[in-house]
Amino acid sequence: MIDPTLASRVQFAVTTIVHIIFPVMSMGLAPFLVYFTWKSVRSTDPVYEQLRRFWTKIFAISFVVGTVTGIVLEFEFGTNFAAFSTTAGELFGGPLAVEGMMAFMLEATFLGIFVFGRERVSDRLYVVSSVMVGLGTWLSALWILIANSWMQTPRGFEMVTKNGQPIVTLVDPIAAYANPRFPWMYVHMQNAAVLSVALFMAGVAAYYVWTNRDTRFWRKTMKIALLVMLITAPLQVIHGDAYGRHVAETQPQKFAAMEAVWETESYVPEYIVAFPTSLDDLTDPRAKDIFGIGIPGGASWLASGGDPNAEITGLNEFEGSPPVAIVFWSFRAMVGLGFWFVLLAFWAGYRWRTGELFEDDLLHKAMMGSTVLGILAVEVGWIVTEVGRQPWVIQGVMKSSDAVSPGLTGAEALTTLVGFVVVYTGLLALYTYVIVRIIRQGPPDTEDLATTESPEAPSGVTGDD
Repeated sequence: MIDPTLASRVQFAVTTIVHIIFPVMSMGLAPFLVYFTWKSVRSTDPVYEQLRRFWTKIFAISFVVGTVTGIVLEFEFGTNFAAFSTTAGELFGGPLAVEGMMAFMLEATFLGIFVFGRERVSDRLYVVSSVMVGLGTWLSALWILIANSWMQTPRGFEMVTKNGQPIVTLVDPIAAYANPRFPWMYVHMQNAAVLSVALFMAGVAAYYVWTNRDTRFWRKTMKIALLVMLITAPLQVIHGDAYGRHVAETQPQKFAAMEAVWETESYVPEYIVAFPTSLDDLTDPRAKDIFGIGIPGGASWLASGGDPNAEITGLNEFEGSPPVAIVFWSFRAMVGLGFWFVLLAFWAGYRWRTGELFEDDLLHKAMMGSTVLGILAVEVGWIVTEVGRQPWVIQGVMKSSDAVSPGLTGAEALTTLVGFVVVYTGLLALYTYVIVRIIRQGPPDTEDLATTESPEAPSGVTGDD
């Protein structure tokens, strides 16, 4: 029978891998919708009202499905990881509770106004509703990442024994919640979400341009998405470089797994592109045996912040090690995709400058092929983050094997795992079907746009504000 620890970890991984798609879409769309809403109010150009209405549909569906799948994740802490909840609940539960009471309620409340209230409230309130929805979305990520980042670099606590059970007790909230990892995770995740949505928008627009069914709506979509890509793609690479150095300092074991370094050594290359030289390399990669395109001393330079001869502590020096192959290849995929996004953005930017943005079929095919690659990059990035921390669920404090519910059997864990795979696969398929259908329907025609004049408003507030 399957080990309940393994089954529980796989179940949580499956639910997270599917769930993360929906927050990425909603968080990434939020700043776009704020801009579209503001422009639709301040401009007489109907294309911004088209943009607002079209992308609001996708945002709302992503929010609903993300809420359903996200709530289940929190229940899993009690059903599959009760020992973790008992030990760390005092500290870990706080951010999750605040996320639900503050961020989620803020977003949910103003989403009703944003989706259904365009003709019922003033322009000023409607713009405020778009900002509040976006703020709520980003605040949700803030509290979730505070909790997760604490697991990566735990601070501000002490272990006490209550009824024979070790318990994490919060002693310094600022140190715990403003832990060293949080700012790195938050900036990297939010920028990745915006970049992912920009790639998605550009890919969909490129499809319509490539098939000669483009309209002003799709051309405007492509240009706005490209502007965002030109900012977020280079920022993600630059920030990722600094983030990698932070990981090397705070989680050297994870960094060693990212680079497949087993023995402590210096002048370790950084493979941008890596190929296994044997089948064994796929499941047991070792940096010195890998063939690839790399930067000599690059990994040492990344870990130290500029010294290509810096020493990297090998995995053999640590107690236990994560599944190195998963971490190593996921990291390669994430880095490779990051550089591709920069290349794609600069390529498209150059074609825009030369006036050939809408004539380059090869570029359009590249954009279409990259439509969901931003989300894929987020997925493999989270795999590096979470799998790379193993065997710890709380770094240096609690192992994953000690976090599983003590009464959970292998049969129970396997049954729920199969059920979750079936249900979440179905949800993802249904979500994909609905999104594709919305895209095929396209934006509303300009002549079908309802009036945006506000009803009679309180004194001092008019639809022109």
